[in-house]
Amino acid sequence: MTADDAAVPLPGLDPAWSRRLSVADPAGVEHAWHVLDNGVRDPVGTLLCVHGNPTWSYLWRRLLAAAPPGWRVVAPDQLGMGWSQRLDEPRTLEQRVADLGDLTAALGVTGPVVTVGHDWGGVVSLGWALAHRSQLRGVVLANTAVAMPEGDRGPALIRLASAPGVRAAVTVGTPVFVRAATALSRPALPADVRRAFAAPYRSAARRRSVGDFVADIPFVPGHPSRPVQEAVAEGIRTLDVPVLLLWGPRDPVFGERYLTDLRDRLPQASLHRFEGASHLLPEDAPQYADVVARWVTDLDRGPADRERPAPDAVRPLGAALAARADDDSPAIVEVGGATVSWADLHARVGDLAAGLAAAGVRPGHRVALLVEPSADLTAAVYAVWRAGAVVVVADKGLGLAGMRRALRSAGVDSVIGGPRGLAAARLMGLPGSRVAAGRLGPAARRALGDPPTLDGLAAAGRSAPAPAEPPEDADCAVLFTSGATGPAKGVVYTRRQAAAQLELVRSTYGLTPGDRLVAAFAPFAILGPGLGIGSAVPDVDVTAPGTLSAAALADAVRALGATVVFASPAALRRVVATASDLTEEQRGALGGVRLVVSAGAPVPASLLRALREVLPAAEARTPYGMTEALPVTDVTAAEVEAAGAGDGVCVGRPLAGVAVQVSPLDAAGAADGPLTDAPGVLGEVCVRAAHVKDRYDALWATERAASRNPGWHRTGDLGYLDAAGRLWISGRLAHVVTTARGPVAPVGVEQRVEDLAAVSAAAAVGVGPAGGQVVVVVVVPADGSGRRRLAVAGAELADAVRAVAGVDVAAVLTARRLPVDVRHQSKVDRRAVARAAARLLAGVRTRERRR
Repeated sequence: MTADDAAVPLPGLDPAWSRRLSVADPAGVEHAWHVLDNGVRDPVGTLLCVHGNPTWSYLWRRLLAAAPPGWRVVAPDQLGMGWSQRLDEPRTLEQRVADLGDLTAALGVTGPVVTVGHDWGGVVSLGWALAHRSQLRGVVLANTAVAMPEGDRGPALIRLASAPGVRAAVTVGTPVFVRAATALSRPALPADVRRAFAAPYRSAARRRSVGDFVADIPFVPGHPSRPVQEAVAEGIRTLDVPVLLLWGPRDPVFGERYLTDLRDRLPQASLHRFEGASHLLPEDAPQYADVVARWVTDLDRGPADRERPAPDAVRPLGAALAARADDDSPAIVEVGGATVSWADLHARVGDLAAGLAAAGVRPGHRVALLVEPSADLTAAVYAVWRAGAVVVVADKGLGLAGMRRALRSAGVDSVIGGPRGLAAARLMGLPGSRVAAGRLGPAARRALGDPPTLDGLAAAGRSAPAPAEPPEDADCAVLFTSGATGPAKGVVYTRRQAAAQLELVRSTYGLTPGDRLVAAFAPFAILGPGLGIGSAVPDVDVTAPGTLSAAALADAVRALGATVVFASPAALRRVVATASDLTEEQRGALGGVRLVVSAGAPVPASLLRALREVLPAAEARTPYGMTEALPVTDVTAAEVEAAGAGDGVCVGRPLAGVAVQVSPLDAAGAADGPLTDAPGVLGEVCVRAAHVKDRYDALWATERAASRNPGWHRTGDLGYLDAAGRLWISGRLAHVVTTARGPVAPVGVEQRVEDLAAVSAAAAVGVGPAGGQVVVVVVVPADGSGRRRLAVAGAELADAVRAVAGVDVAAVLTARRLPVDVRHQSKVDRRAVARAAARLLAGVRTRERRR
């Protein structure tokens, strides 16, 4: 860089990294390069980072700062770009690949090398990789493309910029193209960062190669760079090194089809999707640098030893259903609708599986299910499993945008849906084939493209061969979390893990073929056939479990003759609150229930006691677990009362075959300590069991963090074990209040406050900078006096809260309600509460977030 250039503020870039050198090309022509180089001598390896158009090596500054120990990071400005020499002639893709090879030779780069490429720097870096296989150790790619998928004409924004009469104006004559590259991020990049990216391109003369780069994109056959691009695209299929794909799903340039193409060409690739990130991923997801550093460090460790416990012999997923193939008793009861026998369900599942296979659903294909709880949904799930495919399930409570994000991230191959589900699939732009569940009228059929129906596939399946039995270690499900603690994550289960989960549920609760289940949480109703017990879903909005009334529960119990009830705490609270509306006949039906199971959030002892009035013969059990592992522990109401008060919620002892330990917190609230089962140690709860999920889907970094203790899953929950081996849950690790005196767990504080007669609900949150936070308690007054907006509590209530909290409380606020998750309507969104509290205490008017 020149002296004038050096005066341009470049936040985050260490000037010591910047160097210039002159390198001759094969024709002997010298070119002046600008390179960022952390200058590690005798490196264990080199990260070779290649930017695209119209950025420059500044893009990689965070990776230089986060380089793994012993690793050199080299990030050149491609010729004509950044602060490298300007060119008199355009440079082709072939020349740019050769240029990069000349540069690495001049820099003494000998390997092992991990290439890192973004945008059109991706194909350049891959061209270098193919030409230097002996030096190559790995490949990292971020929002790039190597080919145009069949039927694709290339990224629309780039095609527009390359159009005759447009390219010269927007890429060279004006800085429109340069500035547009940094304008895609939301939230917007800081102004000084945007200026830093634009700094090398302040005149038309300095932007010439920006336009030449666009012109060199081989959109059409016959383009001079097309043969080289196609050779790279096909050549990478032969790479046998580890690959990491980093993706920003909101990219308007390189959309999902380009990611799908890359995964097809590089099947060994690990993938991490950074939700919310757009095209300029290294800027939108600054943590990418730590992810790359961690991945590179893992390269020499070999495949992780997962040390997963082997389950005892368990029945395959469809075994319980097959065992009742001749049984004419009810398997599924639709309250107010159809009743399906075990024999009919078994036959329909077999016919549908054969029909799906004949229609092109193959083992490993992913099938999104957008069907309301019904006999059709249950049959579809078991038919997909019988066909060897994978069910993909995301709560409609996530909303259309959340479901779109989840289902598109899962890469679904097919969608089975009712009329509304198929219409939603169209709005979400989901790929793949369609199958209609239920009846479609003529207008709906035309509007949805006349998809095949479940009935039609079942009819075709009666004369089609049965699919081969899938292997037990094949994937069977991608289940999305509720999104209560961040973007919903896809959780992958294999058939063996799902079967182990079913067996653990069966044995823990003593379920027999004589039991029948009413589930106010639809996914558990689906498990009925796998457990070999009949099931029904009460008349309730599955996205609002808190709408379940005692009468609706009783009607479902009576229709099925149910002996077991599963419902979230929010659903059971409503059942207790509406019990006075029950008729004697309804009370009699509920009196036949032997077991009530509630999970999804901590269940207060007071609620368990109140349930005795509604379900007098039922033993109340509250398993602890999560989408990634359920159940983990279990406790009865009597055991909760016997445990007494603690700093959290007692969730019982680990179940048979389940190990639980904690990773202790440090003074800053991070769970970095070695795993222990010592009593009284507060830390992150870690679980080891045969039924723990296989992995997170398309979230390499998340999975790496959660499984960094081989064989264990870090739950993100905060808790401790007591001297009797019982687990107590004290909150979420992300919700720890990091005070100057040390970390404070929220649940114990909340429970003590909620014991006050004047309080119906409470949330304890941290306000202020990490390490110096203060505890703020937001309460919902029992008399309903809370305002829609947060407000400072009166002196009497505030004094009462401080007297029982057990920690120093900086402020007590009131609210009409607390924001909760959609799935269970029980988990308080403490982050939202903390944001609102911080705004109020800072003097900014705030409004309570409503569901």
